[in-house]
Amino acid sequence: MCGIAGTYSVNGFFSKGDIQAAADKLLHRGPDGYGFFEDEKVLLAHRRLSIIDLDERASQPMYSHDGRYVMVYNGEVYNYVELKEKIIKEHSDSSLAEFKTTSDSEVALRLFEIYGPDFVTELNGMFAICIYDRQEGKLYLFRDRIGIKPLFWYQDAAGNLAFASELKALMAMKNISREIDEDAIFYFLRLGFIPAPLTVFKHIHKLESGTYLTVSAEGVASKKFWQAAEQYCADKLNDEKIIQEKLHSTLSEAVKIQLRSDVPYGIFLSGGVDSSLVTALASKHVNGKLNTFSIGFKEHSHNEAPHARAVAAHLGTNHHEFIVSHNDAIGLIETFFDVYDEPYADTSGIPTMLVSNLASQHVKVVLSGEGGDELFFGYGTHNWSKRLKQFPFNICRVPLRILFSQLSSRYQRVSKLLDYDADSIFLPEHIYSQEQYLFNIGEMEGMLSKHSRSHFKTFTENYAGTLRSKYGNLKNIAPEELQSFFEIKFSLQDDLLTKVDRATMHHSIEARVPLLDNNVVQLALQISPEEKIKNGVNKYPLKKMLSEYLPEDIFMRPKKGFSIPLVKWLKNEWSYLINDYLNDKVVEQVGLFEPQEIRKLVNQFFEGSDFLYNRIWCLIALHRWFIKNT
Repeated sequence: MCGIAGTYSVNGFFSKGDIQAAADKLLHRGPDGYGFFEDEKVLLAHRRLSIIDLDERASQPMYSHDGRYVMVYNGEVYNYVELKEKIIKEHSDSSLAEFKTTSDSEVALRLFEIYGPDFVTELNGMFAICIYDRQEGKLYLFRDRIGIKPLFWYQDAAGNLAFASELKALMAMKNISREIDEDAIFYFLRLGFIPAPLTVFKHIHKLESGTYLTVSAEGVASKKFWQAAEQYCADKLNDEKIIQEKLHSTLSEAVKIQLRSDVPYGIFLSGGVDSSLVTALASKHVNGKLNTFSIGFKEHSHNEAPHARAVAAHLGTNHHEFIVSHNDAIGLIETFFDVYDEPYADTSGIPTMLVSNLASQHVKVVLSGEGGDELFFGYGTHNWSKRLKQFPFNICRVPLRILFSQLSSRYQRVSKLLDYDADSIFLPEHIYSQEQYLFNIGEMEGMLSKHSRSHFKTFTENYAGTLRSKYGNLKNIAPEELQSFFEIKFSLQDDLLTKVDRATMHHSIEARVPLLDNNVVQLALQISPEEKIKNGVNKYPLKKMLSEYLPEDIFMRPKKGFSIPLVKWLKNEWSYLINDYLNDKVVEQVGLFEPQEIRKLVNQFFEGSDFLYNRIWCLIALHRWFIKNT
């Protein structure tokens, strides 16, 4: 696990100072070593966090055995042992079978020598990889299938290109455009994050998952090497026994190979289904006790620590726990906003940073449970996607919306979810937005300043069609499958995996996600929707599997999520954030909204409309970013 950066220059546009400044911003991603490559067109930098093969020979940039290719790479290829054996067997009479290290990096580079860019289809792991062909003057950038590891890239009109593991590294380079992308801001208000390929800056992009770029004197070419949509099939698995057999063997093997490490490791254990299942399976493959890590809150309504403690006790782990107060969280707020580099509103990043800090005192690698909800229908969004197609919502949605708007805060929130024009929205995106308590289209339009409203009109004319063409072209799939597909491509990649990557790497530890193993993902997408929500139970296959390891009364409970008591804190200890960033002066300075509309929203929140809390937080995050960065 590491941090990488690089440039491809036309006429020496980027300097050694640029790449060194970028590398300095990535120190937290790789404090164990630094490497640098330079030629006439290309500069590459690598910050190393040593996980597999701690020897200096495994450092990067790494050169191919003939010196033609040079690589910098962030991530882990978990099946490198099997791939290495395959190479040795197939090329036993060649120097291609000779290896100088025991690292996964050398295996990945050797595969590129053999197969070229198509080598990436052989890899089971998480990665952002740059390989430079010194002979042909071509630079290749690859990102893993699900987007577990980040990669940002910039290009100007002259053909100069730069890339880095984090946005802050690109911002350290001179002459990179900082023009704001207003579309990205509107998406942020809808989702609480900025989805790929967008970033807050118009000329900087997130490399999309399952994609690679080829950079040369002719320009930049993009190619998809894996797409989730292609993994869906008409002949679904619907036999519970077969599903359990396949899931058990596939997920158990994923956990096993993701425990490959030359440094100490542990598991983030929330007490929920996914992390508990990963812990249970990992316990089968280790000698001695696993390290597990969890945090809780003094507020009982948000404290899941007792559940994690119960799981740890039943499985016999070496459990570490930290109980968070609002003072602990307050001390992290400024760091939290800065770690994510662009507007980002998922406050679960704060406890994730706290548990990462706890784990970093004991281990360098953690396994985490991300992906289970998206793949196996664990969210309320999946239930709503079904409800909205059924009675009474398919017939009486409008009168129900009006009725609910007159009731308590909880029902007002449902009223917002029911408030949409089916012809002008992409329904999975709307459901997600409202389940996250964020802005609907009408609210956004009513709040925006005159300047922003003119651009917003163009945005709304295009965004639904763009989403439908990109994520709504799957035919003959259930509504909950389409919802899941949207979340795999959007919120999983650009919210949850972003959260875990930045929080763990800020503390120089590596997070691995076994539920997003290539084979687990492929299997999950082939399971019938009726088997994922069965007998009214969401994530049925995972819960059925977990029941073999834990008593059901430990984990069969309503989903809470990894959240902080934000409503209470915003109305009390954190109210200063509203005062500092949502006052008239700041709102006018940023210029996106009408100050009186923001005042109205804040007043509604303090007067009892608690469901507005995430909208308030989103606006705080956005205004703070503009004040600090523009």
